This record gives sequence, structure tokens and C-alpha cells, in this order.
Amino acid sequence: MRMSTLTLAVTAGAALLGAASIPAGAAPGRDRTREGAVTASELLAEVTSCSRVSRGKYRTDHGSPATVPVCGLKGAVFWKADMDIDCDGQVTAHCNRTADPWFQSQTAFTQSDGRPLVSEKLPYVVVPGPSALWDYRAAGLKGGSVVAVVHGDRVGYAVVGDTGPAEIIGEASYAAARSLGVDPDPATGGTAAEVTYILFTGSRVRPIEDHGAAVALGRTLAEQFLRDN
Repeated sequence: MRMSTLTLAVTAGAALLGAASIPAGAAPGRDRTREGAVTASELLAEVTSCSRVSRGKYRTDHGSPATVPVCGLKGAVFWKADMDIDCDGQVTAHCNRTADPWFQSQTAFTQSDGRPLVSEKLPYVVVPGPSALWDYRAAGLKGGSVVAVVHGDRVGYAVVGDTGPAEIIGEASYAAARSLGVDPDPATGGTAAEVTYILFTGSRVRPIEDHGAAVALGRTLAEQFLRDN
């Protein structure tokens, strides 16, 4: 395993319209001067326990024990794993067959022009391919669904951009790793330290390559996630 004008398209209609509004009764005492920014500690406080939605557990690498469940909360699923680097997609200076021995020129989801995603530029997360263990599609996720990725004290927003092996979990793009301070090198980078992936069900950004839209919607959904859980 390897490692602005915003157009926000949401597939859950009313659910996400509700997510985008800030009710008058929002949680008291929270700092509202951060323009919707949610901290790593706030998100991690909501994922201390797991209500498992997967039928079993995933490996983080080939040959490692299966220890990672997919967990469910209102409006999201999450898992805690490592981060390997997915450098697949369009060829760039740091993502190519020379830099990445496992490089593939395609991604499961594509840009609005039909071309593969650009791992070096677009923060995205890899989800396990559908299986009897768990199927991301049944959970209300698809290409362009928004993800909050937490590493240490950093929160980054990404989209679901690729699929990986059906039994392995914990992978993100070059740009996602770099934004979190993780070594993005596809051959030697990534991190074994815990990374938390919170995927907002029913969400979608169009076009998928619009990272600004992912950040804007991600912040809104993260606020809603804190209110709902």
C-alpha cells in the first residue's frame, strides 16, 4: 500500500442544508471568532469510543493484523489508522513512476474534465474498496464526499478521491499528507502515528477538484458534527 467562487453540490439535500445553518442555540462557550474553524481537540473528543458499522476490522498494511474498525456517529463515519501516501493520478514532479514504485495513472474518481485527480495538488483520502466487510457507498459516501483529517493538533479538509484494497485502510494523497505536516514522499513517507479520518456522510463537493469548496463545506459540517454528537 502506497503509500474563490465555491460551487457546493450536496446529495443529501435537506440534511446538508440543515448542516449549513447555524442555529441560535449553538453550543455555549465555544469561540465563535474563528469563523467556523474547529480544532483537532474538539473533533477528537467526539471520537473516543466506537460504535462499529463495519462487519469486521481492517489492516493498515499488507501482512499487519486487522485492528481498525469503521465507526459510526450522527452524520459521519470515522476510523483511526496510519497514513500511507497515494500518489496515483496525473503525473507530476513528485507523483510518477520514478518517484513511486506503485504509481498508477488513474484514480477511482475523476475531475470534472474526466481526467484523474492530481495527488500532488488535491488533498484527498482513499477509502477501502467495497466488500462484505464494509461498503462506503452504503454509508452515503462517494467521490467528492468531504473528510476532516486530524493528525496531532492539525485539522485538514479533503475529499474522498480514490479507492484502495478491500481489506486495507489508512491512505491519503500527497497534498493531504503535506497539509498535515506528514512526509508526503510516496516511497518513504507517510506516518505510523495515529491519524483520524472523519467522513461526512451524504456530503459532496462539485467539482471534486475544488479544494476551496471542500474546506468551506468541511468547516460547516464539522461544526454540525460537534453539535449533533
